[in-house]
Order: sequence, then structure tokens, then C-alpha cells
Amino acid sequence: MKFRLLPVYVLALLITFSACKKENDPADSSTELKMHSEDQATVSAEMDAVTNEVNAAIESDGSFTGRSQNTLSICGADAVADTMNNPWKITITYSGNNCPGTHSRTGAVVLSMPAGARWKNAGTVLTVTYQNLKITRLSDSKSITINGSHTITNVSGGLLFNLPTLTNITHDIKSSGMSIKFDDNSVRSWQVARRRVFTYNNGVVVTITGTHTEGAHTNVAEWGTTRFGGPFVSSISQPLVIKQDCNFRLTSGQVQHKRMAADVTATFGLNAAGVSTSCPGANPYYYKLEWTGAGGNSNSVIIPY
Repeated sequence: MKFRLLPVYVLALLITFSACKKENDPADSSTELKMHSEDQATVSAEMDAVTNEVNAAIESDGSFTGRSQNTLSICGADAVADTMNNPWKITITYSGNNCPGTHSRTGAVVLSMPAGARWKNAGTVLTVTYQNLKITRLSDSKSITINGSHTITNVSGGLLFNLPTLTNITHDIKSSGMSIKFDDNSVRSWQVARRRVFTYNNGVVVTITGTHTEGAHTNVAEWGTTRFGGPFVSSISQPLVIKQDCNFRLTSGQVQHKRMAADVTATFGLNAAGVSTSCPGANPYYYKLEWTGAGGNSNSVIIPY
């Protein structure tokens, strides 16, 4: 069975940095800190975008959800559902631009679930496998390519279709190793542990937290190796909040990056002056990176997204 997917808003953090590595240069550390902050924001945002589209695809098929089938879809993608074999699968094939027209995507994502399971039931686990999903930012042709699998567990049960009548819906995302290829051809393994809680307040509200503990670090959402070959741990210190009534944009939250040359704090939902702001309409939000560099010097940069 083949069906087309309806447009789904997706979050894309558009950040521009330039980097030129120099051995034994104090600026080296700052470049790597800023670059990893961009990488984490980009990978996190694009995986969130795919997860939104996975939710749309899974809820469009009555066999998976246990409700009447409803046609939903995703920009720049087609999908084929197979409910004749075990496990049941939906294969989403990307071959075009996302809904805002900011990124192009090629490759596939395969959703699989045991035959007879129902996504609406609490505890149901969906496996999401990325097959050479290349995401290219059209403004500068920078790209990432994602391979590997993660699981999504419907912790609370329930369907997003019914969210206005429910208190909340909770999904947990976990992976022991996603492969991320960056535009410098470096390939790194990242682990993921994120919780997405959906509520309804003048539209859908998604609150994202980290669920992993790595040594002394708690609330960890991603950890692994940076593109430069060093370790990192990225924790969500203040929940990331995405709101439908702000065009499904990231409106607030804070992420801390550790185990690098310095600890970096990224605060989202700001205006150009670095102050928390309400929905800016068609204008950009900004986020602020802060870290302490060599000699105890404080550094910060404010970046639009």
C-alpha cells in the first residue's frame, strides 16, 4: 500500500559558523566548541523533524494504530506500508525538500513494529532505522548523513490525533549508536536518550528532556564523539519547548555540552540582545553560547535560528 504524506511542520535550527583548525592555536578550542554546538543542534533538530514525520506516518495507518485509517503525509517523501509480513513496516523514502524549503533530503527511514501490535497501547515499541538519510542545508550546502536505529516507546499510550482530549502523551527515544557523517567526511557514533512529552495548550506543546546518566552527568540527551574525535556529553539542563502556536518553533530551553576543552551552555528562545522573548513572528529566534576559555576569559556569541 502506497500513500502520500500531508505537510508536517518540522523544526530546523539554521546556524552558520566558519571553522579553520590551527595547531596549538587558543582559537582552536573556541572553534571546536562552537562547531560541536552547531552539530548537536543540527543533529538533534533533524532527528526531531524525522520523529515528527514518523508520528504522522504511523498514525496514518489503521493497522499500526488500531483506529480508522487516515491519510497523512510529509513534504518531499513517499511511503510504502507492509502489513503482510512480520514485523509490520512503513518505509519512508525522501527525495525532495522539507516543508519550509530550507533543507533537501535523500535516503530512507524504515519503521517496524511486531505484527498485531497497536501503537496506541502503552509500552508499544517502534524501531526507526535510518538508511543513508542525507540532509542538506540549502543556504550553504552543508550536510549530515544519518545511519543506524533508535527505538520510540509510547510510554503513556494514546495517539497524538486525540491529544486535545488527553492530559499528555509521553514518548521515549533511545539508541546505543547512531552513525553521523558530517560534511568534512568524518563519521562518528552518537548515543541518544530523549523524552518527548506532548501536551495541548492553544495547540500542541512538545517538551523535550534528556533521560540518561553518564558518570556524574545527568539529564543527558546525546553523548559520544565530536567530529574532531574528542568525547562529549550534551545534557538538557532546562527542558526544550516547541509550540504549535509559535509555528512549531523551539521557544525556550537550555543545553550544556561537557567533556570538551570547556563546558558550553546554549540558551534558546532569545532575541538579538540575548533576552528571552515571545514568538517573534517571521523573525528569527536567537540562542546564546557561553563558555570560559583559556586564562579564565568568558566568551559568548548570539546566533539566530
